[in-house]
Amino acid sequence: MNDSDKKVNQSVVKAFKLLDAFTNDKTSWGVRELALKTGYNKSTTYRLLNTLASLNIVHQNTDEKYSLGSKLFELGNRVAIYKAISKSTNIPIKNVALEIQETVLLSILKEDQVFHINKADSLHGLKINTSIGSYQPIHATASGKLLLAFSEKNTQEKILNRIPLHKVTKHTIDSIKKLKEDLELITVQEYALDIEELELGLVSIAIPIRNKEKKVIASISASGPLSRFRTENIPNYIKTLKKGVVEIEKEFTGFESL
Repeated sequence: MNDSDKKVNQSVVKAFKLLDAFTNDKTSWGVRELALKTGYNKSTTYRLLNTLASLNIVHQNTDEKYSLGSKLFELGNRVAIYKAISKSTNIPIKNVALEIQETVLLSILKEDQVFHINKADSLHGLKINTSIGSYQPIHATASGKLLLAFSEKNTQEKILNRIPLHKVTKHTIDSIKKLKEDLELITVQEYALDIEELELGLVSIAIPIRNKEKKVIASISASGPLSRFRTENIPNYIKTLKKGVVEIEKEFTGFESL
């Protein structure tokens, strides 16, 4: 057995094999017939179906058979939305990256973390390790702090009570008091900075993206080396990022949240 085989969780594999049995021709299954179809014993099939039902991935009908649930539809729609957003924002963020000459990220708040949904690399050759579809900590990133700052107060408090303020670098904020002070400043100045808080030698600046109700639903950020960053250039960075925001917000007018 190689290393990749060892990492495979067999319960997950079995669960997906069950899900794969649901087709347009066969939309519902009883426990016994699904066990026969997959080759699993009845108790294993029942246990897996119950777990999937608790997550709304499947649901039990009145005839006690199981059908696919709403969660898969929700996840499928979410993937479609992210793909549509990625496609429609490619040109704006590439234009920003070209002008600002740093790596540009489009991000949202998801599961108490920053989730990156699009990226345009810097032409300077500095490659930021962050990839599309990856997560990063809220408290150690410009995007995260900005999105948290503009969250509703009750949402913000709940997140602050849940997240661990781990030190990612020696510059990472690890105090709730200090973080709250930073969040208040961000709402006033309408931009956030991360100066070596996520990675030594790396600086990021982020500004908000709003929907038609003016609610902040995403952020656009530029990241580059500390050696190129100058505080006196912050207004120019923001001006360039805002050019991208104008184009991106046209695509986001139909979204209340992401």
